[in-house]
Amino acid sequence: MSDRSPSDPPATGGTPGAASKFLLVGLGNPGPRYSATRHNVGFMVLDLLSARVGGAFKTHKSRCDVLEGRLAGVPVVLAKPRSYMNESGGPVNAAAQFYKIATTDIVVVHDELDLPYGDIRLKRGGGEGGHNGLRSMSSALGSKEYVRVRFGIGRPPGRQDPADYVLREFVASERKELDYLVDRAADAVEAVLNVGLVAAQNTYHA
Repeated sequence: MSDRSPSDPPATGGTPGAASKFLLVGLGNPGPRYSATRHNVGFMVLDLLSARVGGAFKTHKSRCDVLEGRLAGVPVVLAKPRSYMNESGGPVNAAAQFYKIATTDIVVVHDELDLPYGDIRLKRGGGEGGHNGLRSMSSALGSKEYVRVRFGIGRPPGRQDPADYVLREFVASERKELDYLVDRAADAVEAVLNVGLVAAQNTYHA
């Protein structure tokens, strides 16, 4: 879907600036009922990035809310699917096709049960770890080779059902750090654009 040859290295894999445009995706569920829940941390990061870009999201025929602009000097499209989490792939794929953005130039921000609260980890490809939004994206895109910015939310306490846990709001102790951590995740997205995935991993995995 991009003008680059398939043999060219992915821009987010260590060749900053090689992509003509990046698609930055935040995963979450639409509506005020879910806005402050753990599953919506991807939306929270995209909202902060939209402030950095200096614009407002608009509805788009892809079934995403989108914002075009520049981030870290790089052309980007910010996208928040208007579908529910487990159907995120269709809108993301439609946006990627509309803007002619390769799967390798998609960066998705999502909550991650398998990381302690606040940990930020970056990777390309791999499994979805039971995350319905990622599973939907991989299926719709026909590839897992997009970059993930994984925001740790930790495992639920005791015997709480993970499906219930991710749809709950952050507790008071977590909210004290949430703004800082969302800011750090947004910085990680910018680092991927600026210096490439490998260099960004060296910074945020240290």
